[in-house]
Amino acid sequence: MPKDYFGEPIAARYDEGAAGLSTPEIVDPVVDFLVNLAGDGRALEFGIGTGRIGLPLQARGIPVHGIDLSEAMLQRLRTKPGAEAIGLTLGDFATTAVEGTFDVVFLVFNTINNLTTQEAQVACFRNAAAHLEPGGFFVIEVLVPVLRMLPPGQNLHAYHLSDNRWSTDEYHFATQDFTSHHFAVRDGELHRNSIPFRYVFPEELDLMAQLAGMKRFGRWASWTYEPFTDDSTKHVSVWQKVID
Repeated sequence: MPKDYFGEPIAARYDEGAAGLSTPEIVDPVVDFLVNLAGDGRALEFGIGTGRIGLPLQARGIPVHGIDLSEAMLQRLRTKPGAEAIGLTLGDFATTAVEGTFDVVFLVFNTINNLTTQEAQVACFRNAAAHLEPGGFFVIEVLVPVLRMLPPGQNLHAYHLSDNRWSTDEYHFATQDFTSHHFAVRDGELHRNSIPFRYVFPEELDLMAQLAGMKRFGRWASWTYEPFTDDSTKHVSVWQKVID
């Protein structure tokens, strides 16, 4: 099983750090989007974490099952109201199978990048397809790689700086991966947390979907269906399982 980078020290602070992403203004469009695809069906979340999307989706009447590699994150989720109605499985979402099929499988907030090899990302698409009903949908939200923002000879992209916390991504172009370095001052001590990821381009994801027996249904710049353009910094992509 892959290494768990979201153990108790991260899980204990995760909801606090993600508070800005948990407001109704951010969450409601995601849930609306997924409800529209699921209809009266079921949803499977890869990397459910502490339930930022899974819980409100379940509250909208969509039965939800979630897979996550981190037991500490799942423990946080289990303490929240409504969590008892969500099925939870501990495991690697690229390969872990759960019972039944679903109308929507989804990954949000760059979670596809947590799979650090192309083989694992391809396996994730195949795992999604294996859990989907014919005609069902696989949804991914992920940033567009920021490589064009880096001048020649530079491989660091700093994206947060405050009095007690700063973060930077270190890109490795030959291997198409990057390491996210997070530094924080807590109780007068400097703490560092570095996590590996693999960046992936939209067209590469389309090919992975094709290999898994899915075709692209749509791609947008946001959950509110803004057009995806050359200047988009992220995308919400949907692939549909081919009906034989």
